[in-house]
Amino acid sequence: MWDERYSGEEYAYGTAPNDFLREVMPRLPKGTALCLGDGEGRNGVWLAEHGFKVTSLDASAVGLTKAARLAGNRNVSITTLHRNLQDYAIEAGHWDVIVSVFCHLPPELRRQVHAQVVTGLKTGGMFVLEAYTPKQLDLGTGGPQSAELMMNLADLTRELAGLELLHARELQRDISEGRFHCGPSAVVQLLARRNCA
Repeated sequence: MWDERYSGEEYAYGTAPNDFLREVMPRLPKGTALCLGDGEGRNGVWLAEHGFKVTSLDASAVGLTKAARLAGNRNVSITTLHRNLQDYAIEAGHWDVIVSVFCHLPPELRRQVHAQVVTGLKTGGMFVLEAYTPKQLDLGTGGPQSAELMMNLADLTRELAGLELLHARELQRDISEGRFHCGPSAVVQLLARRNCA
C-alpha cells in the first residue's frame, strides 16, 4: 500500500513538516532524532535542516527514496532505514528525540514500540507524537479506516509510563498536509520527556 501511495511524483503528505512538530521543535534537545514511519521524509528532513542528526525509518523503500531526494534538494543529510517496526528494535538510551507523526500501528505492536520509545530515549530525551483519535472516523479527512489503529490519550498515558508528559491533549484542528490529510481532524498530541535512566 505505502509503496503505491508514494509512487507518484508529488509528495503524498506534502514537503512541509507537521504543525505540531514545528510548534514543539524549540523545546527539543539537539542531537540524534529517530523519525518513526517517516514516509517521504518531510519531518526528518525538516529536523535535519534545524541541526538534528536524523534517522528516518519507514517500511516503504519508495517513500525513503523520495525522503533522500528531498534531503538532497535541501542540502541536508539524513540516514534512511528501510524497516518494518515489528522487525526493528529501538536502541536503548540512544536517542535525544523520537518522533511519531501519524504512525498508526496495530494495538499490540504499538504498545511494544511505545515501550521501546521509553527506554530508547536518553535522559532528558523527548518523544513527539501526533495521531488520529477514533473520532476521526466521523470526519473522514485522513487516517486509517479502523478505530483500533487510532490512539487516545488514556492509552498513550499507560503505554508511555516512565515519561513525563509535558503536553498531552486531544483536540480537533484543521490539517493541510498534502491530499491525504486535509480538513478538520480529530487528533491526540503529546510531548513527553525521559527524566531518568
